[in-house]
Amino acid sequence: MSRTSPRLNCIIPPYLLKRLLESEDGEVRQAALDTLLTTARLRGERAVRASFDGAAAAGNGRRTVFDCEQGSFLPAAVLARPEDGPESVDGSVNRAFAGLGLTRDFYKEVFQRDSIDGRGMRLDGYVHFGVKFNNAFWDGRQMVFGDGDGKQLANLTGSLDVIAHELTHGVTEHTAGLEYHNQSGALNESVSDVFGSLVKQWSLKQSAEEADWLIGADVWTPGIDADALRSLKAPGHAYDNALFGRDPQPDRMSKFVHLPDSEAGDNGGVHFNSGIPNKAFFLTAVGIGGFAWEAAGPIWYESLRASASGAQFQDFAHTTFQKAGELFGAGSAEQSAVLAAWREVEVPIAGVPTGLVRARSLASNGHGGAGRQDDLAALTRQIGELSAKMTGLAKDVNALKASR
Repeated sequence: MSRTSPRLNCIIPPYLLKRLLESEDGEVRQAALDTLLTTARLRGERAVRASFDGAAAAGNGRRTVFDCEQGSFLPAAVLARPEDGPESVDGSVNRAFAGLGLTRDFYKEVFQRDSIDGRGMRLDGYVHFGVKFNNAFWDGRQMVFGDGDGKQLANLTGSLDVIAHELTHGVTEHTAGLEYHNQSGALNESVSDVFGSLVKQWSLKQSAEEADWLIGADVWTPGIDADALRSLKAPGHAYDNALFGRDPQPDRMSKFVHLPDSEAGDNGGVHFNSGIPNKAFFLTAVGIGGFAWEAAGPIWYESLRASASGAQFQDFAHTTFQKAGELFGAGSAEQSAVLAAWREVEVPIAGVPTGLVRARSLASNGHGGAGRQDDLAALTRQIGELSAKMTGLAKDVNALKASR
């Protein structure tokens, strides 16, 4: 299967499941082993199917939830709730149905996107997949939820940001198609975390300051409070416990994790290094303030649509800076927030004066108030205007030379 074709995207990365194999609890170890083996089989099936998969089925974004009844053969699942059907007595069915709908509605209302593929793709969800299956995944055509082992992972339908994360992999497939390895793969994972968090914030009507910026907090280690799979606000601090150790995500380029580009190496560390662009988005959102889906979200969404499949962190950073200027104006507070955010995670944006970056970063770190930020936005605008004048002057000079 190529790096850009639809793939099996799982919310729980293999390295965490492998840590579960070290648990002292025999049931947890067995559930982890079964999950790893089933996931490996599904990846093989996905690779075969990818060669002859047709276009995704259109259906006006209609939802249908099926019950696998602890089986792992999707065609054998039974219908549990169609779009126009009544509420189910099964909480997993209703949570999956609601999560699919909230994610669909978010993309429709905020970005005018018609379902995952932009063309009304139907949304099929499968619950009760396998026995104590410790994962949830998007395979390019449908969303599948395990029940978890009940100890280290709760039922995977219980987290809206997990559902939105997985469905956003589908959005990425149908836009940039970010290659799933190294930096482009980390961007792929980060985009899913970003919009997974935004869907939750949008559903709760939370501002950037009010949001928890956590992924999977509702389902990850249910016996441990205040932890999650990942934190956009504080990569590296989502969890810290005896079984899993400390969250290994870096929050800046100087801490970038170099791993082999293999499945054992997390495809070059895609679930590790996604922390860097995650932190950049968080800083952008809080730098702008208000509801993150109103400004930072559109900047990231339009950047995703404009990115190439092999985009690196610096490419994406440059694109977000450009899109912020296009959407909100050159030198705007929004563009300045983007600039400061990437500077904070040590990803430079080409063509921006170093002094301006340093000054804007100083303001974003709390050493300048609103007036300072307004001054810096004005300075950015002035630099943009000066650059335009210099470009015009160069053209006049060249025209004058040509006329002689």
